[in-house]
Amino acid sequence: MRILVTGGRTGYLGRQVVAAAEATHDVVAVGSADADVRDEAAVRALVERHRPAAIVHTAYVQADWEVTATGAAHVARAAAGVGARLVLVSSDVVFGGSDRPYTEAAPTDPVSSYGRAKVAAETEALAACPGAVVARTSLILGDGASKHEQLVRALATGAEGVLFEDERRCPVHVDDLATALVELAGNDVRGLLHVGGGEPTSRLQLGRLIARRDGLDAGALRPGRRADLADPGPIDVRLDSALAATLLATRLRGASEFLAPRPR
Repeated sequence: MRILVTGGRTGYLGRQVVAAAEATHDVVAVGSADADVRDEAAVRALVERHRPAAIVHTAYVQADWEVTATGAAHVARAAAGVGARLVLVSSDVVFGGSDRPYTEAAPTDPVSSYGRAKVAAETEALAACPGAVVARTSLILGDGASKHEQLVRALATGAEGVLFEDERRCPVHVDDLATALVELAGNDVRGLLHVGGGEPTSRLQLGRLIARRDGLDAGALRPGRRADLADPGPIDVRLDSALAATLLATRLRGASEFLAPRPR
């Protein structure tokens, strides 16, 4: 099966999706140099040229509505035009915060511009491709190269900053998520699906796990509260991924498992 992966050239998640798929599929990795997702004609031409059976859309720019929302709409319409299955990667920030985990049935209530862009992307994708699956996920890390892991290493070795003890999310290993997305590209699951990691974790807890795995002083990490910020954004956006556990062969590990200290 031919799978086209947006963000597959340079994106953190996109590159891992390409790696997960290339052993068993014909993979087309594309990036902004191939087509600017803000340009609908360019996206349509790219998709018509490659005619994939499925598209995994990972590309976004957090501060750019045109890339995140409008770009997703362009990709969705191009997918529909060639009859390709669409797997759209979305985020837990489509929610504003709750004292209980969010299921797929929960109404969206974003409190950030990025969250609103992701809601728009989901809406456009499902309207253009009724058979699409929207995979909502959380913090993506685990291989040592993520921005969050880099930040934790800097903080643990003396950089200024704090990690929020009140923000709770469901971090997912980048390899688990990439494998799940490839699996979704080849099945018929449709609609909304939460694919977060299996363990709710605060930013501070996550930082301590990373520090211990990397042999750093977890006690050097300083706590802070996201709620104390002037514009805190979403604080508690835990995803209930129980449905994914029943539909996918891929197991989405929790952070304490995938960040366990490495054997010496």
